[in-house]
Amino acid sequence: MAEINAAAVRNLREQTGAGMMDCKNALMESDGDVEKAVAFLRTKGLAAAAKRAGRETREGLIFSYIHTGGKVGVLMEINCESDFVARTPDFQDLCKDLGMQIAAANPISLDRDDFSEKILQQEIEIFKTQAAESGKPPEIVERMIEGRVGKLYQERTLLEQPFVKDPAISVGERIKNAIAKLGENIAVRRFTRYQLGE
Repeated sequence: MAEINAAAVRNLREQTGAGMMDCKNALMESDGDVEKAVAFLRTKGLAAAAKRAGRETREGLIFSYIHTGGKVGVLMEINCESDFVARTPDFQDLCKDLGMQIAAANPISLDRDDFSEKILQQEIEIFKTQAAESGKPPEIVERMIEGRVGKLYQERTLLEQPFVKDPAISVGERIKNAIAKLGENIAVRRFTRYQLGE
C-alpha cells in the first residue's frame, strides 16, 4: 500500500473540498491514486446527498444575481436545512453559480415536473412533423421524438442543463456536490430571470 502523506491529503482536499479524514481515507482506499480518490469521494458524496434528499428545507436565501453589464438579472429562492449553512461561503458560491447559470442559459423551468405542458405539446407537434417528413419507419420516428424531447428538457430545465462552469456535469449534479460538501439538503424553490427590454 502506498504511503499517504499530509501533502497528498491537502492536495486532494483543495481539489474536492472534502474533509481531511475523508481525503485520507479516500487515498488509502485508492492506494494513493488521486483520480481514483476523487471518484471515490464523489461516489460517497453523491450517495450521502441522495440520503439527504428527503429532508425538509425551510431555511436558505432569497438571492439576487445581476450579470455583468446590468442587462440580465436573476432573483431566486434557494433553501437548505439551517440558517448556519445558508450563511456559509460554499452556499453563497452555489447561489452565485446558479444565478450565473440562469442568467446565461435561460431555463424556463426548474425540472421536468415544472415544465409547461402547453410548451411541451407544441414542441412535440413540431418534432412529429419534422420526424414524419424524414420518411423513416414509425418506430424510428417515435425514438427520434423521445430523443428530441429529452434534449428539450436538457436545454430548458435548470436541473438538467449542463453547468456553465463545468459542462461535464449538470446543474443538478452541481447541487448534489454542494449537498455532499455542506451536509444538508439543498433545493432551488423558484427563480425569475429578468432581461432588459423584455
